[in-house]
Amino acid sequence: MIITRAPLRIPLGGGGTDLSSYYREHGGFVLSAGIDKYVYIQLNTLKVEDFIRVKYAETEMVDDPAQIKHPLLRESLTHTKISGGVEIGAMSDVPGRTGMGSSGSFTVALLAALHAYKREQVATQDIAEEAHYIEAVRADQPAGKHDHYLGAFGGLTCLDIDTNGKVEVSPLKLSEHAEEELANNMVVFFTGIQRESSDILSQQNNDIKQGDSQVIDSLHEVKRIGYEIKAALENNELDRFGELLHEHWLNKKKRSNQMSNSDIDRWYEIGRDCGALGGKILGAGGGGFLMFYCSAEHRWQLRERMGQEGLREMHFHFDMEGVKVLSNI
Repeated sequence: MIITRAPLRIPLGGGGTDLSSYYREHGGFVLSAGIDKYVYIQLNTLKVEDFIRVKYAETEMVDDPAQIKHPLLRESLTHTKISGGVEIGAMSDVPGRTGMGSSGSFTVALLAALHAYKREQVATQDIAEEAHYIEAVRADQPAGKHDHYLGAFGGLTCLDIDTNGKVEVSPLKLSEHAEEELANNMVVFFTGIQRESSDILSQQNNDIKQGDSQVIDSLHEVKRIGYEIKAALENNELDRFGELLHEHWLNKKKRSNQMSNSDIDRWYEIGRDCGALGGKILGAGGGGFLMFYCSAEHRWQLRERMGQEGLREMHFHFDMEGVKVLSNI
């Protein structure tokens, strides 16, 4: 039995600039945090049977990986040339389609399990690139590189993406005290709204390819704010991070009318009224998790008001390990 896990993530700045339609022309920058909420993969070897059984929200049993309906399972098994005799199950600490990068982490954890099954040693960055290739190329999904790299590396991580697609990975340089304060001041609530990020990302991709100046200028601004966030955090200016989150929120809403809705706008304004300096919807937008930056003296009021709105808080710590094989017996 092989068990692997890959962390989910909370983007801190630069989100959207990791799409190839943008970085191929302008280069990208993303700053993000892996957290201790995970996607798990369990792989069992079938001793006397040659079929493939996969279990996720559905269960499939097939004779050939090409027959699997789930695109990431199908393309990962086909890519790694595993043709039968395995059972694969997936679990997650949070619901899918909620802006936490679950499909990227799923693919990273799955590939880690498949390579462990084949007794292959694969470098962390190679796993990230392979996972992106599976999702963006083989499965033809509108995916950037952010989710796969955070699923692979975890941590408080900066991604500088060249116009040729090469990614330079570096850790955010934070003191231990600043890291602890940052985690405490990032308060995350589940909105209860699940949505397909691919719809928003597909629109953004098309807008960039068609030269939509409003979308492209918005992403330029997102990248600029991302670099400012990096500088503020590394200079221990945590409240400045919160203020920049608010700038990012206002800018991101310009890219698509699907980024928010009346409920999300109301919750965000309530959060600001409670003392939060800024916040964001995690992922492409439209639902999922809502994160605020809020100092200690205001957090009790924020939690009380969000609870009255029916939103549930998700407590977390940062994950510093990235993708991991938990068991291989």
